[in-house]
Amino acid sequence: MGRYIKIFLAAVAIIIAIVGMKSGYDTGKQVTYPVAYGDWIMKYSAKNDLDPFLVMAVIKQESNFVPEAHSGYAGGLMQLTPETARWNAKELGISDYDYMDPETNIKLGCHYLKYLLIHYGNIDTALAAYNGGMGNVNSWLSSDECSSDGVTLDYIPFPETRNYVVKVNGYWEYYRELYK
Repeated sequence: MGRYIKIFLAAVAIIIAIVGMKSGYDTGKQVTYPVAYGDWIMKYSAKNDLDPFLVMAVIKQESNFVPEAHSGYAGGLMQLTPETARWNAKELGISDYDYMDPETNIKLGCHYLKYLLIHYGNIDTALAAYNGGMGNVNSWLSSDECSSDGVTLDYIPFPETRNYVVKVNGYWEYYRELYK
């Protein structure tokens, strides 16, 4: 009888270990690839005909879902500059706003991302503009060294922007797979 209890307890311990590892793995994914503000991401992605997983990827790269994040002059979940926030608010008919408020930041950031996608007609080019600025991207698109067709960027001269496009695309793929 004692032998069977030992076997039973060993089996239970193995099951608990497997469940614990799986749980730890899932928790690790949530820490590495967080998602917060999902309702607002879904709402403003839909209003702007954006893939919500792309918006999650941008937020992950820009602020890692920390609403008070600042990077130089930009701030919030989607790292908007005051000028970009002001322009988007004006376009949306909003006069009283706090661009650091998470919902407002997502609302303005989604509007801006949609604008860039329409303007450039290419996701990677739009992402490069989101990070590196439209002036730089326009200059790169007119350069034979950076673009062979004036629409896509074959080469992005700023390493930060080049890495940004790669990382956002990687996060985008991850979030799509995670929520399949």
